[in-house]
Amino acid sequence: MILVANVMIGLVALLHVCFLVLEMFLWGKPFGRKTFKLTPEFAKASKSLAANQGLYNGFLAAGLVWGLWLGPAGRDVKLFFLCCVVAAGLYGAYSVSHKILLVQALPAIVALGLLLIA
Repeated sequence: MILVANVMIGLVALLHVCFLVLEMFLWGKPFGRKTFKLTPEFAKASKSLAANQGLYNGFLAAGLVWGLWLGPAGRDVKLFFLCCVVAAGLYGAYSVSHKILLVQALPAIVALGLLLIA
């Protein structure tokens, strides 16, 4: 079961690397604007805010990878960063879009559940 949990944690980390790329590097590009349904004007005006948010997503990914790298000793690190991802996803769902609940929080909740029963 720990292998399944770690694979799911790896997927959550990969998602956050994708969020980092989208928010830091593709925000104002056609793909980023289409992904987030942004006008060119809004994308330009919010570029630095999005980059900051992308950086935070990178920290979440790094924490999860760190926990995986530590092996069995990384259980608490994985728990902490998964809880951070869930909190960010819940707040994002509340404040931005309910879609964030499915894209960010749900995968982390599944990974957290798997880790807790492993």
